[in-house]
Amino acid sequence: MARTNFDMLLQAGCHFGHLKRKWNPAMAPYIFMERNGIHIVDLHKTVAKIDEAAEALKQIAKSGKKILFVATKKQAKDIVAEKATSVNMPYVNERWPGGMLTNFPTIRKAVKKMANIDKMMSDGTFSNLSKREILQISRQRAKLEKNLGSIADLTRLPSALFVVDVMKENIAVREANRLGIPVFAIVDTNSDPNDIDFLIPANDDAKDSIEVILNACCQAIAEGLEERKAEKADEKAAKEQAEEAEDAHPRARRARKEEATAAEEAPAAEEEAPAAE
Repeated sequence: MARTNFDMLLQAGCHFGHLKRKWNPAMAPYIFMERNGIHIVDLHKTVAKIDEAAEALKQIAKSGKKILFVATKKQAKDIVAEKATSVNMPYVNERWPGGMLTNFPTIRKAVKKMANIDKMMSDGTFSNLSKREILQISRQRAKLEKNLGSIADLTRLPSALFVVDVMKENIAVREANRLGIPVFAIVDTNSDPNDIDFLIPANDDAKDSIEVILNACCQAIAEGLEERKAEKADEKAAKEQAEEAEDAHPRARRARKEEATAAEEAPAAEEEAPAAE
């Protein structure tokens, strides 16, 4: 069953591309026609690409790995923050910190610095500082929270990136490509799709367009997380059941052990019999 349909995407305005003079020829396979100087995206292909991307995202989430959402443009930042938070995934919706992926250990140090400031606040260290020092540290904490607060739980490199507007987030895409991290992206008619592993051809400027696509993808991620949770519960139940069965039948366990010992001793007895004759 498709996660979206043609009518939903049409109503959200996903079909509106950019002006013909701004197009990227590599997007030609996903363009249906031109109308009034504007390219129209083929929504049938968009539906198929959303399903393909959603299934891949579901498998990543099911394996317990993290997907980093990236959208710093005004129309998308709030939507991305809301949707990523709903599936407990990290996101970047302010300025992309250069080297966030390629120089990840340095970013982690900045996150740890934020945690250390929080510790200072809670253990009473602040009471020994001057007002000026407290103000400076508080400002530093606020800046770190704004830029890195949403990735505080990202302790290792993400397994995938989901990007809105690959032209604006070109640094993030390049870093992911350099490290071999798969990139999922909403790609408009003016963008280059060649560096994107799972592209979704659609309008990346309209709020409704971004929201309807993120809804489908985050729903798939939520399904993957639920399946992972169910599998873990089943494994735990099976393990507990096996342990209970072992504890309930100590005699059977001893009998199996005695049978195994007898089976090992039998060949040795057979070898000694001819020698005795």
